[in-house]
Amino acid sequence: MHIRDWPEAERPREKLLARGPGALSDAELLALFLGSGLRGRDAVTTARELLAAHGPLRRLLDRPAAELARLPGLGAARACTLSAALELGQRHLHAALERGEALSDPAAAGRYFAHRLRGLAHEVFAALFLDTRHRVIAYEALFSGTVDGTEVHPREVVRRALAHNAAAVIVGHNHPSGNPEPSAADRAVTARLKQALALVDLRLLDHFVIADGPPVSLAARGWV
Repeated sequence: MHIRDWPEAERPREKLLARGPGALSDAELLALFLGSGLRGRDAVTTARELLAAHGPLRRLLDRPAAELARLPGLGAARACTLSAALELGQRHLHAALERGEALSDPAAAGRYFAHRLRGLAHEVFAALFLDTRHRVIAYEALFSGTVDGTEVHPREVVRRALAHNAAAVIVGHNHPSGNPEPSAADRAVTARLKQALALVDLRLLDHFVIADGPPVSLAARGWV
């Protein structure tokens, strides 16, 4: 059965228009970009098979366009469309934080770090520097390590914050292992960094851990 023969409420396009993109599964979202499936299969079935063989979704879409193009059901045109869609989403997110508006939604910072840091093969510790109204001044990747960790120097974070004339800082780092749980070292660095920033009247607003799943906020757990 073709997707056009499905009940209207189950078709991905109609479902998106009626309920928004958040109502769609990963396979349904991917199917919208495929347009059609492999011979004998509809786009949703083909998308499910792609995710089962090469997923989950983040792992699939982290692949370079040239590698995506070699997967069954994609090809060069669809691979380019997917890569372009990802880049559009990232630029939209970056613009939302960089156009001078106040950061009123803390989760937006977590999503920003996720787009910057997720999928990296080594650990990177980065910072967003904010002004007194919590508008983003700058983003910087400050420290880089191996797959197992990196060494963070609070003094350098303070130095860069002062150089940007920042009033507050949000930091984030990735776990290449995919485990999102903050380690004892993550908590210790957060405490040291908060103390160092406070000495020069700067606030540490949050520390995000980026791995598989949603960004983990240490502030939400009461550790900032």
